[in-house]
Formats: sequence, C-alpha cells, structure tokens
Amino acid sequence: MGSTVVNLLLAIGAGICLTLQASANGSFRKNLDDLWYPAFFSVCGTIITALTLLTLFRPMPPALETIRSTPWWNWIGGPLGALIVLAGAVLTPKLGAGVFLSAMVGGMLLSSMLMDHHGWMGLDVRGITAGRILGAVLVISGVACIKFL
Repeated sequence: MGSTVVNLLLAIGAGICLTLQASANGSFRKNLDDLWYPAFFSVCGTIITALTLLTLFRPMPPALETIRSTPWWNWIGGPLGALIVLAGAVLTPKLGAGVFLSAMVGGMLLSSMLMDHHGWMGLDVRGITAGRILGAVLVISGVACIKFL
C-alpha cells in the first residue's frame, strides 16, 4: 500500500511537471514569436538533463545487441515527446492550461485503456471494465466542465 501511494504521488508530480512544461513552452513560443526554436530549446533542455543524470549516476550502458534487439516502438518516445512539446506550445495559449491538459488526460485515458486491454507495447493485460469506462466518462465530462462551465 505504501509504495502505491508513493507511486501515485510521483505520478501526480509528473502531471504537475507537464502543466508547468506546457505553460512554459506556450509562453516561450509567444515571447519568441516562433514555434520551432522554443521546441528546439525544450528538447535541448531534455538532452542536457539526461546527460547530467548520466554523468552523475554513471549507469552501465546496455550492450549493443540489447539495443539492436529492442522493438521498433521503443524508439518512438523521443519523437512523440517532441510532438507533445509542440502541441503544448501551440495549444496551451489558445485553450488555457486547464483545458489543454484535461483534454490530454482524456486522450491519455482512452488510449491507455485500449493499450491495457490489449496488452500493446509490452503492457500487462488489464481488461476494460464498467468501472474503467465510468472513470473515463467522468474524466471526459470533467474536460467539458473545465471548458464550458
């Protein structure tokens, strides 16, 4: 139970970071009056952070054969992250952080339920239940409330 609470708190912290990132990138885009350079600088920040952590913790690199044998979809995280940065930079100023991020959560919830249900991308299978559907409906209803009420 204790580790579950810690993991949930870490996930909430990641959500807070996503809110801050989307808002910072949206502001950066407006301040530079450009889409591409703020996205580039954001990715540079990611690379610098990763290099700093690698330098501090000095983990052993994986074997080249291990890297080569990973599934193709292991490599899409970087490009998808760049698309998320671009979406945040464009949409957060237009929609507001609350609507943008709640809509993202709705999209994440729907896609994650499908991924869990089918066990895609190496996930353990977790079937779609009435409770999960109700939760998704409530989250999507929350998006509508944040946008329209």
